[in-house]
Amino acid sequence: MSKSPIDKANTPEEFTNLKVTKPAKNSGGFKALKSAVNHASKYLKPSDAIKISTKINQKGGFDCPGCAWPDPDDERSSLGEYCENGMKAMSEEMQKTTIGFKFFADHSVEELAKLSDFEIGKSGRLSEPVFLAEGATHYQPISWESAFKKVGKHLNALNDPDEAVFYTSGRTTNEAAFLYQLFVREFGTANLPDCSNMCHEASGSALSETLGIGKGSVTLDDLYKAELVMVIGQNPGTNHPRMLTALEKCKRNGGKIIAINPLPEAGLIKFTNPQNPVKLLTGGTRLADIFVPITINGDVALIKALLLKLLEKEELEGNVFDKDFINEHTHSYDAFISDLKQYDFSDCLALTGIDTPTFDAVFDLVLNKKKIIICWAMGLTQHENAVDNIRELVNLLLLKGSIGKEGAGTCPVRGHSNVQGDRTVGIWEAAPQAFLDKIENKYGFKPTTKHGYSVIDAIKAMNEKKAKVFFGLGGNFISAVPDTNYSAEGLANCNLTVHVSTKLNRSHLVTGKEALILPCLGRAEKDYQKTGVQLQSVENSMGVVSSTKGILEPCSDKLLSEVAVVCNIAHATLKERSKIDWLQYKDDYNLVRDDIQEVVDGFQDYNKRIKKPSGFYLPNGARERTFKTKTGKANFSLNKLPEWKLKDSELIMMTIRSHDQFNTTIYGLNDRYRGVFNERRIIFMNREDMKARNLEEHQIVNLTSEFNGKVRKANNFKVVGYDIPKNCCATYFPETNVLVPIDSYAHTAKTPASKSIIITVEAG
Repeated sequence: MSKSPIDKANTPEEFTNLKVTKPAKNSGGFKALKSAVNHASKYLKPSDAIKISTKINQKGGFDCPGCAWPDPDDERSSLGEYCENGMKAMSEEMQKTTIGFKFFADHSVEELAKLSDFEIGKSGRLSEPVFLAEGATHYQPISWESAFKKVGKHLNALNDPDEAVFYTSGRTTNEAAFLYQLFVREFGTANLPDCSNMCHEASGSALSETLGIGKGSVTLDDLYKAELVMVIGQNPGTNHPRMLTALEKCKRNGGKIIAINPLPEAGLIKFTNPQNPVKLLTGGTRLADIFVPITINGDVALIKALLLKLLEKEELEGNVFDKDFINEHTHSYDAFISDLKQYDFSDCLALTGIDTPTFDAVFDLVLNKKKIIICWAMGLTQHENAVDNIRELVNLLLLKGSIGKEGAGTCPVRGHSNVQGDRTVGIWEAAPQAFLDKIENKYGFKPTTKHGYSVIDAIKAMNEKKAKVFFGLGGNFISAVPDTNYSAEGLANCNLTVHVSTKLNRSHLVTGKEALILPCLGRAEKDYQKTGVQLQSVENSMGVVSSTKGILEPCSDKLLSEVAVVCNIAHATLKERSKIDWLQYKDDYNLVRDDIQEVVDGFQDYNKRIKKPSGFYLPNGARERTFKTKTGKANFSLNKLPEWKLKDSELIMMTIRSHDQFNTTIYGLNDRYRGVFNERRIIFMNREDMKARNLEEHQIVNLTSEFNGKVRKANNFKVVGYDIPKNCCATYFPETNVLVPIDSYAHTAKTPASKSIIITVEAG
């Protein structure tokens, strides 16, 4: 019997020999060096490994396709401006094994679906376009020309352009992303869901409302000069390891660090800089001055408790709030204070799960510091109240005047390398009218003003058969989205699914009636076009646009760049009805940047400025205390405490990454810092919760979530006792995405609530 799309979408339930040690108390160091070398030597050609290590994240080199952490403006490490997981990312994307027609002839889609995500990813680099016909069991080779015609034929057969969904991954460059959204808008829809819908959409919504820009306000230099850095809901040691170098520099300059997270993470306990020979020999730097083991989704309660104590101190002694800043630059202060007084400090503190001495230590630092930076990631953004989480952080910074001055501000740390840049250049299902007007003025067609589908909307539309073509520019959609089974059924309803990718992933195995895999160049490969090797650009987490240019020869002569793929599909689809000469752009990317500077604010003299070794900063009003909100000022906001309660049998679960993982990409099976090896199907539990359920270490359990009357299950997980707050637990994604309800998401932003899923745990 043929496997269902649900079977193909879910990871195999087999175990792989779990081993557990004590969690690490130090990050980086020789073990990080060893891990990077091992991955490079195992998966890369030796000559490629050497070239990559000298050019990755260097001026004039190429940008790491992993995280979006910024590179230093000034000198960069001659030992290598990359981290352990950066080298893992390169070993994954530039792996020496290639797969083509023979691989797909030897392996059916069903056979490939039985592999683990790790095995699928390590199958090799895609080397030629392939096509899965309706009813077929194997992908077969297809020419590029035929592939473009097939996409165009399916798109033109739709009754309405809104029946197509165009997804984007954060690895796509500015040039490819701009052309992609331009094609989609000329085609006639705004269905542009992207990976930011699933991670920092809540940040963008909250920051746009309160500060007038949906990006962070700090620079790397600000982190060095901060008096206090609060790292909330984030594990930089695994997800953004180069951030630890910046925190180390902050500590060296006298700054203090507070780590607020349900799990103690090694990267925030101590860091041994692998690029510093002295530190390698003498030991690392202790980073977090205070670790706050907050209960899952207790963040608003903690910040509100701090705000209440600050208000009490202000009313008794004065000089706690920055009244000059508040009076000149903020709006709704009185309403905010009036609302704040409705809350009880003891109630708020109880909801955090932390003890009074820990709270008092945090309060003393917040009270006595003027230059405060708050950093956060998906630990704050993937809740139903995620927007409230971010707005409450802003309230604290506004009271302290810690916005728009040196060493202070907001720092949402983005995941994928250009997810912020993609949004900047137009990948947005809800683009502002001013941007659409510029598109119309420049190209002569009127883009739809109707908001398109976000990720959640797109999944529902596919399930309701309102969307019939899915096109993915990068990414691993099925492994990234919530409610795996429901999402798989939606994809299977499509007439055509298309993925532009560098390597095989699980999304290629969960298909519509027909499917295409279109292989593209990796970030480190030379992009040969008629006018020579092309340069492209990306934007990092702190708003710096910099160049990226490949240095390796392509692994196959049948690869195309993402820019070329987009241009050819646009040409094949729109043909003579287009007002744009699509094919000119693929020959010379300077022409793309010429257009971007006319349409997107902040890109003046783009082709000239992108040649600067360090790139250039985009305008950032919050940095300059120019707040482009409806009030013209920074806005205080009113935020409620989350309203969820657990039954005695229930736990609140958050999904997390292992150390051998970046987003949905599985580099290996070890979570070295947490002491978990050779296994991913595990659940971290508080030992008291284990005892209450008569569960033992490594016992096999099944997990169940129920939301709005629908039950979801994930079976075969092994229990690992861990230092996590009572009533809380953690599992790896994508293995437990099946438990995340499609209808549980952040208000305003629709970010899936993957960090606060109520579950029950039962012996298997």
